[in-house]
Amino acid sequence: MMAMDDDMESGALRSYQDKPRTFPSMRTKPHTPPIIRMLMGINVRVLLILLLLVFGGVFYIGAKTSPVIVFVFSICIMSFLLSIYLTKWVLSKDEGPPEMVQISDAIRDGAEGFFRTQYGTISKMALLLALVILSIYLFRTTTPQQEASGLGRSTSAYITVAAFLLGALCSGIAGYIGMWVSVRANVRVSSAARRSAREALQIAVRAGGFSALVVVGMAVLGIAILYAAFYVWLGVDSPGSMKVTELPLLLVGYGFGASFVALFAQLGGGIYTKAADVGADLVGKVEQGIPEDDPRNPAVIADLVGDNVGDCAARGADLFESIAAEIISAMILGGTMAQRCKIEDPSGFILFPLVVHSFDLVVSSVGILSIRGTRESGLKASIEDPMAILQKGYSVSIVLAVIAFAASTRWMLYTEQAPSAWVNFALCGLVGIMTAYIFVWITKYYTDYKHEPVRMLALSSSTGHGTNIIAGVSLGLESTALPVLVISVSIISAFWLGQTSGLLDETGNPTGGLFGTAVATMGMLSTAAYILTMDMFGPIADNAGGIVEMSQQPESVREITDVLDAVGNTTKATTKGFAIGSAALASFLLFSAYMDEVSSFAREPFKEVDIAVPEIFVGGLLGSMLIFLFSAWACSAVGRTAQEVVTEVRRQFIERPGIMDYKEKPDYSRCVAIVASASLREMIKPGALAIVSPIAIGLVFRILGHYTGHPLLGAKVVAAFLMFATVSGILMALFLNTAGGAWDNAKKYIETGALGGKGSESHKAAVTGDTVGDPFKDTAGPSLHVLIKMLATITLVMAPVFL
Repeated sequence: MMAMDDDMESGALRSYQDKPRTFPSMRTKPHTPPIIRMLMGINVRVLLILLLLVFGGVFYIGAKTSPVIVFVFSICIMSFLLSIYLTKWVLSKDEGPPEMVQISDAIRDGAEGFFRTQYGTISKMALLLALVILSIYLFRTTTPQQEASGLGRSTSAYITVAAFLLGALCSGIAGYIGMWVSVRANVRVSSAARRSAREALQIAVRAGGFSALVVVGMAVLGIAILYAAFYVWLGVDSPGSMKVTELPLLLVGYGFGASFVALFAQLGGGIYTKAADVGADLVGKVEQGIPEDDPRNPAVIADLVGDNVGDCAARGADLFESIAAEIISAMILGGTMAQRCKIEDPSGFILFPLVVHSFDLVVSSVGILSIRGTRESGLKASIEDPMAILQKGYSVSIVLAVIAFAASTRWMLYTEQAPSAWVNFALCGLVGIMTAYIFVWITKYYTDYKHEPVRMLALSSSTGHGTNIIAGVSLGLESTALPVLVISVSIISAFWLGQTSGLLDETGNPTGGLFGTAVATMGMLSTAAYILTMDMFGPIADNAGGIVEMSQQPESVREITDVLDAVGNTTKATTKGFAIGSAALASFLLFSAYMDEVSSFAREPFKEVDIAVPEIFVGGLLGSMLIFLFSAWACSAVGRTAQEVVTEVRRQFIERPGIMDYKEKPDYSRCVAIVASASLREMIKPGALAIVSPIAIGLVFRILGHYTGHPLLGAKVVAAFLMFATVSGILMALFLNTAGGAWDNAKKYIETGALGGKGSESHKAAVTGDTVGDPFKDTAGPSLHVLIKMLATITLVMAPVFL
């Protein structure tokens, strides 16, 4: 970047007309992470021996734990091998002409530079929070189960902190992997678009597939290794030691660490990407009338960098956290139910989530590989709808997931006490799979411009900016109804199927209801790797379109990337809807686990929360308030940063009038620096609010309960806080994600030539709607469903503080 600026000051650059497709070097010195440099410096044979020793140790621990763990390890390693194949396949594709490569290099440098700075900040905060957790656990009370197993305070404290830091580390790696592949695949998709839409689609899907398989595989492998290590180290199930049904509670720190990193990654990345996008659109499209991703726009590189750090890195950490939270909560509930029912071998119910997600890797891999290229090129290859192709792959994964889920339940959940229980749980899984499919369809209906809602929103743009905003808000509000009805039906159906499974506790009461809901959540996430693939496809396609526009490729190439970009907007909205649904179910499970944990520490029953008690009702109000305040701070952070970008872009157009005539180069690096520093600064306040609020509220009402003779008041108020925050957060996230996605695709629909096309008054109104929706769908909305799960995990980890 600095080299480009020096060339500009010295006048060494010729005009765009002289060099229409030659960009000066925009790269800084290439950076390789220290751990990668260290590995690259090791002799290949030594590295292979070290890997064999590590794998040998992992399999040895797994074999001492359970054959199921060995199976899980094997599937995860095979998925990693497939991901390596996909990486090599993608990287073998050509990068196109030099002008494309130089733009891609600039995007890569910006993304990797921000990632290093952002995750450096997050790691410092994680270490600080780890010290807080350690202090709390060293002085907290112990449960009767811990006392019986000889697990002291210090051991419990160090285990929780280690799990927290491992979860945070793995979540960070998941984010890096998401970004690493996207900044290398974008230029290859751009180059492929010059030949065939189908080839460009296949490259984008396989690049997303690499990231998805690694993220899901890491989530499953990390929990499996942690479980096996604790099992062997603590001598679980041996006389005088911990019972296997209590072991999953030690993994909660892993989920908290993952959600902590995911929240800040989503906030920082979301602020970055949408501040740059809003600034670029408002000045470039509306004021100057230049196309999207035009090389004359000073904010265009920052916008393209934002796609990678906001949509790819943050989404990788987000889905990693979703899977980790769901697996751990299901393991806890499976162990609790097995203990109550006195099942002879409870390991099947505890390890079932790991098996389901191992099969997820298999069925999603088949779905990803089912999307193939075509020998035809040009117009013939662009006829088929990319969304239809992605849907076919999803349908393949869904069908295989149903078969795999039924086989998993028969293998893991069969018990002599209730021989037909596995059938009920298989049906619970089917409920979850159907819920996921319906969620995908609902979100597609409200955000794809092939359907009426988005077309009506686009039509409202023809009468002005105000009517576009009104129509978009009303569409978002309406879009909350169907998903909530689907979630409600799925929770009740799964609970009823689990309750009637035939599993009874010691007193003869049915006790499989909550585990049935957990199984439905697993069913919903049983194709998570393919869902993440579709999500990653969106920003890769968006980046490809930007590279095509900046390198001034023919209009026919831009048409292909525009179609892929529009489909990518729909897939991103679809996967966000999917994530909200899974967050709702996972939070419900973690809420139940929290009540069980409080009951264990308090040594008295904690079965219900009475919101007719004033203090508890106030806790609920505070939970709902948190959602609105968090969303407001996230959106205002984007607004403030976007104002800085708008001011800078306007300044450059005024001070460098030759930019519009291609006689001067914009200073791209200045906008990148503005959004990078501002997003890191702005992510702290809403993130701190999310972490401090439940702890502060629990402590205040614990003290109040102590003086009023209500020892469980703090825990009950936090339960109401969590319950109301979950309900409000689900509705708010649905509204924000769907409204933002609909506004974006209404703009895309007009850009296809409808209602006057690009540059028309309708288009300007649609751009305004899109800029309003940007912080909704890519900052506040995605951050909310991470927040919901983080609140559930932090209350579970901090439960002793509230007593």
